[in-house]
Amino acid sequence: MPVHNSDIAALFDQLADLLDIEDANPFRVRAYRNAARLIREHPQSMAELIATGADLTELPGIGKDLAAKIAQIVATGQLPLLEEVATRTPRVLSELLGIQGLGPKRVKTLYRTLDIRSLEDLRRAAAAGRIRQLPGFGVKTEQAILAGVGQLAARGHRVKLRDAEAVAAALVGHLARCAGVKQVTVAGSFRRRRETVGDLDILVTATRGAPVIEHFTRYDEVAEVLAAGGTRSTVRLRSGLQVDIRVVPENAYGAALHYFTGSKAHNIAVRTLGAKRGYKINEYGVFRGDKRVAGRTESEVFASAGLPFIAPELREDRGEIEAARAGRLPKLIELEDIRGDLHCHTVASDGSDRLEDLAAAAKKRGYEYIAINDHTKHVTIAHGLDEKRLREQLAEIDELNTRLRGVTLLKSAEVDILEDGSLDLPDRILKELDFTVCAVHYQLGLSERRQTQRVLRAMENRYFTVLAHPTGRLINERSAYAIDLDKIMAAAKQRGCILELNAHPDRLDLSDEACRRAKDHGVHVAISTDAHSSRDLDFMRFGIDQARRGWLSAGDVVNTRGLAELRTLLKRR
Repeated sequence: MPVHNSDIAALFDQLADLLDIEDANPFRVRAYRNAARLIREHPQSMAELIATGADLTELPGIGKDLAAKIAQIVATGQLPLLEEVATRTPRVLSELLGIQGLGPKRVKTLYRTLDIRSLEDLRRAAAAGRIRQLPGFGVKTEQAILAGVGQLAARGHRVKLRDAEAVAAALVGHLARCAGVKQVTVAGSFRRRRETVGDLDILVTATRGAPVIEHFTRYDEVAEVLAAGGTRSTVRLRSGLQVDIRVVPENAYGAALHYFTGSKAHNIAVRTLGAKRGYKINEYGVFRGDKRVAGRTESEVFASAGLPFIAPELREDRGEIEAARAGRLPKLIELEDIRGDLHCHTVASDGSDRLEDLAAAAKKRGYEYIAINDHTKHVTIAHGLDEKRLREQLAEIDELNTRLRGVTLLKSAEVDILEDGSLDLPDRILKELDFTVCAVHYQLGLSERRQTQRVLRAMENRYFTVLAHPTGRLINERSAYAIDLDKIMAAAKQRGCILELNAHPDRLDLSDEACRRAKDHGVHVAISTDAHSSRDLDFMRFGIDQARRGWLSAGDVVNTRGLAELRTLLKRR
């Protein structure tokens, strides 16, 4: 059965966590974590690289031992070292690591001190106030753990969009190889580009349905066939993801695509409008009485309801119907509108590529500029830059810019916002930057009032430009910290600051809803990848997806501008 990059990365992450619990060599733990990140974000399949005879040791940070383990996982689907370590570690500890705020050290403390053996044990301990009594925990941590247990139970099996993409791409490829198949489209929340996906809905047009269904159910990764008929089937994959497939006639393809793209509320609104015009709209077409009169395309479906085409990303019944009727739908931003990336890291902090590598990658994408934003000194785990090292980097950028043609490196830094709202480096060095990207990385558990005041005080600094990943969330891993985004947005508008839409698929921070609020406040947004390697520049498309869901147009986003206009926008009022 095929092994995806996400499968390999998950095994390495799990191994790193268990080794960390055992107090293994921290450099060894870090090596597995770095390998997991590289593999998860690599654009090519490790399995395909191995099949073509590629030397995995040419990948950054992958030595002979790691390369051998990757090959072993690809060949067998298993990592013997993980199985060995797991026999020494109680199974419950892996479950506890899924709770926000519980890293390996805290999990080990809970297990050894309170004899926590299950998620229910953890919930009871938190509800009884026993966790707050442990050194290094406290009331807020206990409350966060209790909330995390509930979130873990409520989250269900929703996977990040990027992980769903890998599964969907393989499935589409499998179906496309079936004789007689003409079109294959993944609909549902996947097509609406939601940040997480609960299942996959796939529509197929083909000369005959039965062979397609048989071909689908024989797919290597199918763990269980839940239902199978002549034109539809439901399966559960090894990953746990459920997939529904429907073979539909070409003259009803648009109607089916609209119906299964959703959302449910959006579909009801469209059907209601259609009914007022004398049409019945369903997954089989558009009907007047018993006669099908439209449904080959989605545009025909919308026209029957008196509407122009509405982009899939907007179909959430959040005002798109009213805007369409009034001719006020926004012209949504597209990937081709982006002129550069404003948040990238190099080997100087926790990135894997040099300045020259990022410049070359940006130029290859047709970018006019790319910003260098290595961490500052407070982020010690990322080898953050102090004033001296940052000055050295700025000189290197200046020298490199004299030799570059077609792309400009912008001088910046990801500056930590300290707990008191001050910035991590003095003004005398910040004023030498083209702009700053400022971020909260520590003390995420402050109250909403304190966290909001912290960021507002930071924004008072005249060298504060962009607020990075404004809520600090990690999808399916860490909830947003408490902060009043409306107050932040009002202050950003007043002071000429910018909010980042961090395009990393683990973050997508701002949320789609927050993007729309920023637009309503009149605040500019920067869509940036937070790239830690040249490959990560590809994450821009996830940021574009999120921006489109948030109703953003090119004019709402600063890095759709050419360099001269961008420099003007980056200057504080």
